[in-house]
Amino acid sequence: MLAKRIIPCLDVMDGKVVKGTRFLDLQDVGDPPEVAAVYDREGADELVFLDITASYEGRKTMVQVVRRTAEMAFMPLTVGGGISSVEDIKIMLQSGADKVSLNTAAVREPELLRRSAEMFGSQCIVLAIDAKRRLGDPLSWEVYIEGGRVSTCLDAVSWARRGEELGVGEILLTSMDCDGTQDGYDIDLTRSVSEAVHIPVIASGGAGSLRHLYEVLGAGKADAVLAASIFHYRTFTIREAKEYLKKRGIPVRM
Repeated sequence: MLAKRIIPCLDVMDGKVVKGTRFLDLQDVGDPPEVAAVYDREGADELVFLDITASYEGRKTMVQVVRRTAEMAFMPLTVGGGISSVEDIKIMLQSGADKVSLNTAAVREPELLRRSAEMFGSQCIVLAIDAKRRLGDPLSWEVYIEGGRVSTCLDAVSWARRGEELGVGEILLTSMDCDGTQDGYDIDLTRSVSEAVHIPVIASGGAGSLRHLYEVLGAGKADAVLAASIFHYRTFTIREAKEYLKKRGIPVRM
């Protein structure tokens, strides 16, 4: 079995790392390069950098902030937010990113996923899906774009399958219902998507304890866990998370 990955997330707004609840009530938690350096020292497997207001504000990702962050992160770095063309992807990769995450642009122009995967390789292209449960149907989730502000009517599981068909190498799956609550991941959502595709799924949204990581990697069938609050606020370290998972039989890189 492949090792499961522990991935801290830097949600960035106005050049600062922020954290909120269900995409709202954002609070400043630090400077991206400094936070990245901490996670690098602690042995995080990867790092995700999301410019969370770029698409909504109709602007490009902050290249200089990405570049400074990449200089401090000696691990795979995924960058997302405001990336809407092959040229944007090229700029991010040249700025130090190892992968790029596409959400809003992918929904608006699905063929961008195919072109990007063909040009840069599937391993570079991550489809980010922000999903919210549909009212009245606990096992159905709708895709949202523009930082969770705009509904699309797309079914999250079907969209994940489509992304795989178009050539993406990975799914970054965020539960908008659970994001920032620290009440646990949406296990049903994560398992539904994981069982629908043959590419790795990163679970995001809701980590509040180490048990939550264990549950989504096990019952949720995720290949990796993304977390912010528990690491940003030093509730747990990356090392503590890995030791906890290893003791419970989850394969991790120590």
